[in-house]
Amino acid sequence: MTINSHHHEQDEILGERRHLISLAFRMLGTMADAEDAVQETYIRWYRMSESERNEILVPRAWLTRAASRVCLNVLASAHHRRETYVGPWLPEPVPTQSFRPPTGASTDPLERVTLDESVSTALLVVLESMTPAERVAFVLHDVFAMPFDEIAEIVGRTPAACRQLATSARRRVQQSRSRRASHAEHEEVVKAFAAAARAGDIAGLVRVLDPQVRLRSDGGGIVSAARNPVVGNDKVARFLLGTLHKHPDVVLLEQEMPDGTGFAMWDEGRIFGVVTLDVQNGVVSDVRMMMNPQKLTLWN
Repeated sequence: MTINSHHHEQDEILGERRHLISLAFRMLGTMADAEDAVQETYIRWYRMSESERNEILVPRAWLTRAASRVCLNVLASAHHRRETYVGPWLPEPVPTQSFRPPTGASTDPLERVTLDESVSTALLVVLESMTPAERVAFVLHDVFAMPFDEIAEIVGRTPAACRQLATSARRRVQQSRSRRASHAEHEEVVKAFAAAARAGDIAGLVRVLDPQVRLRSDGGGIVSAARNPVVGNDKVARFLLGTLHKHPDVVLLEQEMPDGTGFAMWDEGRIFGVVTLDVQNGVVSDVRMMMNPQKLTLWN
């Protein structure tokens, strides 16, 4: 192999990085885990001999299979990791494209995660509740349009069983979607939520929250956050206003996300928290606050 074609091969292989990150992020829910999985995938590629690599006709297909298997292993062992995690575990929130830094920053991980509803926190939370095989089958088929016979090879089940996995996963996703408000209703409720939060108006805040609203705040044991979910409109309203009161310098700014409008919590030019909301029946049903700096990698 000439030096030149070797460089070409290397460029082609590394050129798949964005696709692999994009896949692994949806399977694992955090940028750090996705980066680790992709690194492990490349280690597996370069561990092969040159003649073995030359036999692979479509490197992208090989890399996709390898990365999916790595993710499957991570998901299978994630249960233990979640048990040792401090407080509620939430997936990493993603800003929409409009947040991208000026041109020239193509090393930005955002460049590598194609942004749509399939990276919304709401969807990633649903994916978290699935078995590893269901999640992998759903991401590969419904997001990346991979045929079931190829998925079968990855998860070690029959194509028919993989079709079943994807169908049950899709059912869960659709149930969660059908409960959520339209874009217009989401925006209207979030606007009322913001006005009440900024005014410190507890009654106004209680009115835009579902009586059974649930707030989860992920600090990962690194920053202080509620160790358990906060439930009920009165408790959640007090918790939110208490948080803002404790941080008088914090500015709550509306932020477009794959979940619709949410909030970025700014403090002296840095974002230290991101809030995503679910709206159902004209009120906020779920509040998710990401405070763990290790899961705000795409924001600062």
